[in-house]
Amino acid sequence: MILIGVGSNLPSPKFGTPLQTGEAALAELRRRGITVSRQSRWYESAPVPISDQPWFVNAVAAVETDLSPEALLSLVHEIEAEFGRVRRTRDEARILDLDLLVYNDLVSQRPPVLPHPRMHQRSFVLLPLAELVPGWRHPVSGESIEQLIAALASDQIARPMRG
Repeated sequence: MILIGVGSNLPSPKFGTPLQTGEAALAELRRRGITVSRQSRWYESAPVPISDQPWFVNAVAAVETDLSPEALLSLVHEIEAEFGRVRRTRDEARILDLDLLVYNDLVSQRPPVLPHPRMHQRSFVLLPLAELVPGWRHPVSGESIEQLIAALASDQIARPMRG
């Protein structure tokens, strides 16, 4: 199973709201030959770390591809750039964030680092992931999705969007 996190907290001049941008990013993955087999609901989440920037819109998608992890990471970075993402500083507001979270059970410390090194600390990843893949276990720690969610810091706020 390959999982990609989708996030946005700035409007896109081309696609609109962060939600519309996230949906357009999933459509772009499909257009480029990536099968999006399942997707969580969209969540709204507080920025991490807490700041005055706008809240994010996030989801997790299960995808299928023959691309290697390196090629898939390169593709998602290319899509981010085409959507207007400029990487300046970590944890900044952004038009689009596509994270390669998990690539099957691969564990790697070389780029791409897998599983994503901070995914187990992020409610905006774990809550949609629990919805998408109940019973999932972290390939390094072996902890269940429920254990990871229970261990989240209290400032980790994510909730399903209405509608």
